[in-house]
Amino acid sequence: MTQKDVEDMFARYGRIINSRVLVDQGTGMSRGVAFIRFDKRAEAEDAIKDLNGQKPPGATEPITVKFAANPNQAKNSQIISQIYHAQSRRFGGPVHHQAQRFRFSPMSVDHMSSISGVNVPGNSTSGWCIFIYNLGQDADEGILWQMFGPFGAVTNVKVIRDFNTNKCKGFGFVTMTNYEEAAMAIASLNGYRLGDKILQVSFKTNKSHK
Repeated sequence: MTQKDVEDMFARYGRIINSRVLVDQGTGMSRGVAFIRFDKRAEAEDAIKDLNGQKPPGATEPITVKFAANPNQAKNSQIISQIYHAQSRRFGGPVHHQAQRFRFSPMSVDHMSSISGVNVPGNSTSGWCIFIYNLGQDADEGILWQMFGPFGAVTNVKVIRDFNTNKCKGFGFVTMTNYEEAAMAIASLNGYRLGDKILQVSFKTNKSHK
């Protein structure tokens, strides 16, 4: 199913703010996982009630429709482990149009931060900078897009490279527009094993790494 197919299926339940279909980087095929963000929680609840366990046209299996894991569940979430299971195999290969895949309309940013229950004074425009430490030498921006994109809107990724060798120096930065999504990404990916490295992921502090 394409992103449009998924949106068509869910559109009758309410206003869709953004949607994402996770795609296998090697084949370009859907991985069978999609995220839909509705304007109102009640709309999402209606969609879950109606569509969970249903078989869409052309499908052989019923679909599972549920709320995405909140940060407390994220570490134990099966979906997240499935999404990231293939990461280490992808090292070294060039990643094209990665940024394109996760681009989305920023119209939800202010709206989402105001209802997230978190006080977000003035940060929704500049975004939240996340520091990733202990990356392997071969890590590139594509890996960061791939890891953080499924959690929400990513506006910028940067891998810090050695000037002489152009190899990753072991750390990088990701900027996400929404505090809740950034916090969920951190909770899920801190301690995550990428290749033979255990990543440390946290909000960037003012002591910036040069």
